[in-house]
Order: sequence, then C-alpha cells, then structure tokens
Amino acid sequence: MRNNKNRILSFRVQSAVRIDELLRSELPRALGSPVSNSKIRRLVVAGAVCVDGRQVRVPSFSVRKGGSVSVSVDEEQLFFEKKPDDIAFELSPSDVLFEDDSVIVVNKPSMFPTEAGMVGSRDNLHDAVVRFLFAREKARNPNMRNPPYVGIMHRLDRETSGAILFTKTRAANSPCHDMFENHTARKTYRAVSTDCGCCFPLSEFPFSFAVSFPMGRISPKSQAAKWGKVSTGGVDSLTEFTVLGRIDAGGKKAYAVECRPLTGRTHQIRVHLASVGLPILGDELYGGDDSGRIMLHAASLSFPHPVTGDDVVVSAPLPPSFGVFEGAMN
Repeated sequence: MRNNKNRILSFRVQSAVRIDELLRSELPRALGSPVSNSKIRRLVVAGAVCVDGRQVRVPSFSVRKGGSVSVSVDEEQLFFEKKPDDIAFELSPSDVLFEDDSVIVVNKPSMFPTEAGMVGSRDNLHDAVVRFLFAREKARNPNMRNPPYVGIMHRLDRETSGAILFTKTRAANSPCHDMFENHTARKTYRAVSTDCGCCFPLSEFPFSFAVSFPMGRISPKSQAAKWGKVSTGGVDSLTEFTVLGRIDAGGKKAYAVECRPLTGRTHQIRVHLASVGLPILGDELYGGDDSGRIMLHAASLSFPHPVTGDDVVVSAPLPPSFGVFEGAMN
C-alpha cells in the first residue's frame, strides 16, 4: 500500500489557474526543493492530484477560484534519479496468462518495474502491456491511432516476478479496485528463504504458521525505504505461510515457502519472513544473502471476474531460478 509513505499537500486556489501552473509555483515551496515541469506533469497524469475531491489527470485542467487541490507525493520517489539495472522486456503472447475484454493478467519478469514512477524514461510493465495491445490491435486495424486504455490495479516489487492484473476498460476499475481492497482477490507466492535463526523447529513438512503485527516505515527518508514492526502509527498486516520442505541453495540451509498475504502492505512478505528468521534469498535489505534477485514469485492469482462474478484462477509458471522447488525435501 503506497499511502503509508505518501505526504498529502493541500492548496486553496486564489484565482482561476491551470493545475500544472499551480503546482509549478506551489510544490517547490511546500517541498523545499525544485520540481521539474516533467515531474509535475507525471504527478498529474499518474493520478496523484485531486481537485475538490475528484481525481484530475489532465495537466491543463483549469481550477476555479476557491477550488481545493490536494497532491499525494512520495518524496523519495519524486526526487529519485538513479537509473537501476532494469532488464529490457517486451510482452509476448506467451507472457499472457489470462485475457478477455475486461482484464489482462500477465507474467511479470524480475528486474522490471510495474510502473514508471517519477523517472519518465524508465521502461515498465504497464507501458509494455500498452505496447503489446496497441501493436496487436493496429495489426487488425491499421487506421487505429490512439493506444488502448490499461489500468493499474496492484503492483509487484521490481525484483518480484509472477502474475499481475491490469484492467482494459475503465468500467472494470471499480470492481477490480474493490476486490484488491477487500482481499477477495487472493494471491499466492513462492519464496526461497534462508535460515538465519528461524524461531520455528522446522523438522517436519509441510509446516504452517502465520505472522501478524502493525507495520510502518522504520528507516529515515534519506535512506532506502525499509519497513517493519512498529509500536505506534502502524497498519495491521497478516500473512499465512507454509514451509514446503528443505532445498539446496548453494550449500546453505534454505526452505521452499508458500506465502498467502491477507493484507497488502509494502514489503509485507519480505518483512514477515525476516521477522521469524527466514529472510528471502536475495533480499539483502531484510537480511537475506545475495542471490542476483529477490527469490519471490507471485505464483497464482484468484479473483471474482469484474463483470461476470465468476471465479478466475490464474497461475504463473516458476522462473528457471526457482527450479529448486522441484527438489524440495519433505
């Protein structure tokens, strides 16, 4: 959930003005730092700006005198300029796990962000889905000019792979938002965890347990965002886990783990596993050993279809690096 780390800025309009012009003058004062025109535009287009309580995505939108403007700003993301080692990726038909007129579920690769964020030149899965659908439709209709609509309903961390859903119509947005907000959409992940002092006696498998505590940010804003258990101001979090068996992870004591988050907090699975001494392999932020990537994969997604209400279950095949699951020892 992104709300936990966002700062809400509010402005009252003294005279009619375009929303981008208002933000150009007000944001630098509120944040104490210059904000480029391109970042202001991306804030608006990304849906971070509301006028009189209604979301506005058009930078040229004119706000009337006396209007109320609010902006949701993640300062860490807004001022982040480092270009990470994202992979180059183009969606192909084999990456599509489910599709109909309302939604499309695709298999996200690791090392590729779900969305662009504030770095406009950074490629991302959302744009890759738009390119894929646009190219396919243009092949059928050469006169097509405008790219298709694709809505983001939930996110996976850059290094996490697996099943992720996008909407193809605005009419599907509300029911899809509700199913993720109310957790009628259920996600199942696979993780490889290393034993760093596990607090459970893992000798017989499968072994199930749950982790629940209030979560909040525990790192300063000047450092990489890190989340954990907090005593005040946190948000409830709950994940169910099943340790499927031991696996060989380069001679280290490791386990194949099934993860079922029942809430949707930032880094939730990573934080919960680390809290019981089972950090995910590759998750150095939370105590895991280096592995080239965080060994976390969204293996399945089940949800009520936004139009028909029928149950839909989609599975994403494990990447080759997760072949260790096949050798899990019970």
